[in-house]
Amino acid sequence: MTSPPKTVYLFGTCIVDIFFPTAGISAIKLLEREGIEVRYPQAQSCCGQPAYSSGYLTEARSVAMAQMMAFSGDEPIVVLSGSCAGMMKHHYPSLFDGLPQQTQARAFAARIYELTEFLTKVLDIKLCDLGQPVEIALHTSCAARREMGVRDTSLALLNQLDKVVLKQHDHEAECCGFGGTFSVRHPHISAAMVEDKTSALKACGVQQVVSADCACLLNINGALEKQGAALRGQHIADFLWQRTQHVEAKQ
Repeated sequence: MTSPPKTVYLFGTCIVDIFFPTAGISAIKLLEREGIEVRYPQAQSCCGQPAYSSGYLTEARSVAMAQMMAFSGDEPIVVLSGSCAGMMKHHYPSLFDGLPQQTQARAFAARIYELTEFLTKVLDIKLCDLGQPVEIALHTSCAARREMGVRDTSLALLNQLDKVVLKQHDHEAECCGFGGTFSVRHPHISAAMVEDKTSALKACGVQQVVSADCACLLNINGALEKQGAALRGQHIADFLWQRTQHVEAKQ
């Protein structure tokens, strides 16, 4: 992409829609502040990953086709999750391999951008930190780190905030244990993994956790609440918007 587009689609994800709606609103505000018109197709739904990862390929194709129809055109599609972005960018083409929709799926996949990837690599966004000093830890989902390769884009955004101290924690590169249907099929393993993750986050002494994936936040925050810990995680879109918005003085 040679220049920033005037219009983008936003793929909100199921988890954002149901549990973290403010992350979607903050993402829209960040994009609009850069002069981008944001379109949110009401017909969008799940990306199809739960069906796909469970082996229900026919059902996954049905869901994928619905998304490709909802996001017609050639505008970039900005996704608020590395996991969903990975499904749409890397697995839609193989899902339709050899089928009549293969060309459509490949063209659709080429339009997919994870939010932090789009903000840094396409918009080259510049941020001014207006918040109070804070120490945070970054959690990067497995799909964002290994499939989409966007850990560095989250770091690039956070490193622009001069009042934010980013601290490393043990298990930083490890899964939180959610994994969508994995946490349902293997609840005891999932619980042990999130215990390791939350213990490491608490041990590094930060005031807040930031992540670009709300599914991970749902799991991490749920475990922290159950443990009675005060620490909580926030989607990076919310975090960036709150720290960089200009608050109008009251008359």
